[in-house]
Amino acid sequence: MIEIEGLKQYEIDIRGVNIHIAEAGDGPMVLFVHGFPESWYSWRHQIAAVSAAGYRAVAMDVRGYGSSYAPKAIDEYRLVCLAGDCVGIVQTLGEDSSLIVGHDWGSPIASAAASFRPDIFKGIALLSVPYTPRSDGKPSDFFRSLGGEEEFYIEYFQEPGRAEAEISQNYSKWLEGFYFTASGDAPAVMGDEGSMGFVSPGGELKDRFKFPEEPLLWFTPDDLDFYTKQFEKSGFTGPLNRYRCVDLDWEDLRIQHEAPLIQPSLFIGGEKDGPTIWGAGSISRFPDTLPNLINSVILPNVGHWIQQEDPDSTNSLLLDFFQTFNLGQ
Repeated sequence: MIEIEGLKQYEIDIRGVNIHIAEAGDGPMVLFVHGFPESWYSWRHQIAAVSAAGYRAVAMDVRGYGSSYAPKAIDEYRLVCLAGDCVGIVQTLGEDSSLIVGHDWGSPIASAAASFRPDIFKGIALLSVPYTPRSDGKPSDFFRSLGGEEEFYIEYFQEPGRAEAEISQNYSKWLEGFYFTASGDAPAVMGDEGSMGFVSPGGELKDRFKFPEEPLLWFTPDDLDFYTKQFEKSGFTGPLNRYRCVDLDWEDLRIQHEAPLIQPSLFIGGEKDGPTIWGAGSISRFPDTLPNLINSVILPNVGHWIQQEDPDSTNSLLLDFFQTFNLGQ
């Protein structure tokens, strides 16, 4: 585990919502929003580099993760709620504005926050999942259409308790398989093996997991142990409830139908990252959906865990992007 100079961890009360954050540094604020199944810890390399460069780097545990607020009701994990948490963090920490960076589910959370409150979020960086405005089709119908005889993983996650039962059999083993199989180090799918993104009838998501045969440079046993302990404490219902809100989000975001993000923006994808590959159509629409895009980069040989697999490139791209803002450093 890396050492981060000046790292502080604590919990803040955002009008009745308890959120755990980790922060380091002083200066203009940068808020980091993680995805599934992760933690503030997935930004450890960025917190170190960004704080050293003169920024106040703040990484949250999204509600449902770690020791953050973890309601049981599915509808409390809608994007409008999670974006509200982001706004509340900035305000509670005494800042007027912030840059925001999101990875995986953190990308649509950050996009929603920036869309709702452009007065607060002056710039946005999205990793893995490209910005995709609300469209005509209901998300659950689209995800259902992808699987054919199998189930797309987001459809598999819809039934409460189903994926939780699979994961709880062995948190550490499931996480190791999920992280590795979605990484750029995993072997390519061959023949009839099938993608990890789909579940065969009567099967489980982990049936197609692969596991590393040698230590990974970017993901140590200590890293796996950290994540495992976090999920042993919090469970997976909160994180999975985020997936169960996709149609609720579609209803909530009707006012944002086909709306572009107007702030200066950055996109970083991975050459071997599923959401980046599946999102090729959204990336092609960036001239319309991200009209103030500063840079869009696909990192070679990188899978889903972009900021962990290639932290040096990620940090360099983020810091270059931040320097385009006159933030009074």
